[in-house]
Amino acid sequence: MPNYATDFKCVRDDVSPEEWAARVELAACYRLVDKFGMTDLIYNHITASIPGSNHLLINLYGLLYKEITASSLAKIDLAGNILSKPDTDYGINKSGYVIHGAIHEARSDVRCVIHTHSRAGMAVASMACGLLPMTQTSIRFHNHLGYHDFEGPAINLEERVRLVKDLGLHTAMILRNHGLLTCGPSVQQAFNTIYQLEMSCRAQVDAMAGGTELNLPSEEVLQHTAHLYQPGTRRPYGELEWPAMIRLLRAEAGASGFPPFDV
Repeated sequence: MPNYATDFKCVRDDVSPEEWAARVELAACYRLVDKFGMTDLIYNHITASIPGSNHLLINLYGLLYKEITASSLAKIDLAGNILSKPDTDYGINKSGYVIHGAIHEARSDVRCVIHTHSRAGMAVASMACGLLPMTQTSIRFHNHLGYHDFEGPAINLEERVRLVKDLGLHTAMILRNHGLLTCGPSVQQAFNTIYQLEMSCRAQVDAMAGGTELNLPSEEVLQHTAHLYQPGTRRPYGELEWPAMIRLLRAEAGASGFPPFDV
């Protein structure tokens, strides 16, 4: 069993250019989620679909997010069957395709799904009030956020129908008593959404810890602000930031002790 992702054979020449590009983007997203403190040891998942197919890329169950590379990802179908993976005893976590596969199958507009168990995300997921529209960042999600009640660990295939229904057409959802989930038409946009949702949760936890009365804008302002964050109103969030995020990863790669994400 490999100890690090450097032990995995590079598959660049074994897959299509489209699949390799998807692998690189997804591996970068794993590294960024780690970089910004949204990981939970080896748990959780980020999936990306391979253009022109019904196949998904997902992490091996046993690697840290900071270890993941383009070549260490597994390829699965929507039912969770492994189509290809590195030569290792590591497999995949069932909850990865129970949650992610359901969304990819139901939403043709979604190419990437991100699920986290961050400290702030779990805290807000456990609050009866849910996410409050108290900062400009969190107002982005006003009336554009789904909620799914906790049914236990996500291993029940029957839960998929309810989860998809609760997500609806949103690109973000709070899994009550569990964590956060975002999706999008690209890896870049899904990452931007999880970053903003996470920052919203952290701000809410910090503000509520202050023990003072919270100030919320008027409903008119909330609706206007939320509208400006929706697709088509300005620009696709995440696309402009992505090259800078890639530069950040590459600048820090040598000092991390882990292999580059794009190998």
